[in-house]
Amino acid sequence: MYQKRALVVGATGIVGLNVAEHLHDQGGWEIHGISRRPPIGHSYIIPHAVDLLDHDSAVAALSDLTPTHIYYCSWTLGSNEDENIRLNGNMLRTVLDAFKGRGCVQHVSVVTGTKHYLGPFEDYGKVTPITPFREEAPRLEKKNFYYELEDVVMEYSAKYGFGWSVHRSHTIIGYAVGNLMNIGATLATYASVCKATGQPFIFPGSPTAWSGLNDITDARILAKQIVWASTEPNARNEAFNGVNGDVFRWNRLWQVIADYFEVEVGEYPGEFNSLEARMKDMGPDWDKIVEKNNLQRNPLSKLASAWHTDLDLGRPMECVHSMAKCRALGFGQFQDTEQSFIDVFDRLKAERIIP
Repeated sequence: MYQKRALVVGATGIVGLNVAEHLHDQGGWEIHGISRRPPIGHSYIIPHAVDLLDHDSAVAALSDLTPTHIYYCSWTLGSNEDENIRLNGNMLRTVLDAFKGRGCVQHVSVVTGTKHYLGPFEDYGKVTPITPFREEAPRLEKKNFYYELEDVVMEYSAKYGFGWSVHRSHTIIGYAVGNLMNIGATLATYASVCKATGQPFIFPGSPTAWSGLNDITDARILAKQIVWASTEPNARNEAFNGVNGDVFRWNRLWQVIADYFEVEVGEYPGEFNSLEARMKDMGPDWDKIVEKNNLQRNPLSKLASAWHTDLDLGRPMECVHSMAKCRALGFGQFQDTEQSFIDVFDRLKAERIIP
């Protein structure tokens, strides 16, 4: 019987999978994972196919588990922010209801993000907060399902005595297939189609994103922070920004990505130009690339989330996060952002997802 038993909610997602991998690397953990499909190639994860939107059946399905640590790395997209609040709040409540009053849970980690500072999808980037973003900044006077997740975990913590941590990531770069917010696979497929068709690789974002300072979150560094906070007494009941710890400008990083794919950088037009619009007719070109290079048969729509990359790259303000809070408490890990992209591209190639 393991003394440390993890339940990773969203175990096949870009964050959850990296959390599970980090726990496995540490050793000494029994690792259970909730996901819609079983994780492939990760036999150390004990899979559970659970529909968290069906409260009663989900609670029943989890009734035999006794996790000491819950890592909540999942979310679902509703039609508006009211729906996001209802759906995502209920999903987290369902997980916590399965174990309330049983005394097994010691810590619950919840992953949110930069929309905490910039507002929800439907009202995104219409504020100009002071940078770098700091955890003690007051909440915006806007509806936000991230606030709901924080409120839910704090409510249950107060009632049932477990510790909690919240991890506010920025744009996440990491290996995943079929993720709703996947800038790595999105830019990899875009660059691959540009190279195959002879189109220039043009940056689609805002002038501020092109020349201003930004940071990003490698899923591996976020996983390390999440596990650290769940086992570090000084990090109990705290919210943390979770980014790489360096800053970059897209006008340099774009050339790094282009060099990797051996594609020509097109002249930046000086204004936002939607990547979703650029990629909407690239499906047939991608299918030809898949056939020619004997790649995994993933449609472009499964790999690329250009709509979300437009949000990331279209912001009219610089976006950088302070990491001072977790540094002061002992988390000193950092990650070079250019290497984050290269590592993801290398893995996508190794898995025959891109040419």
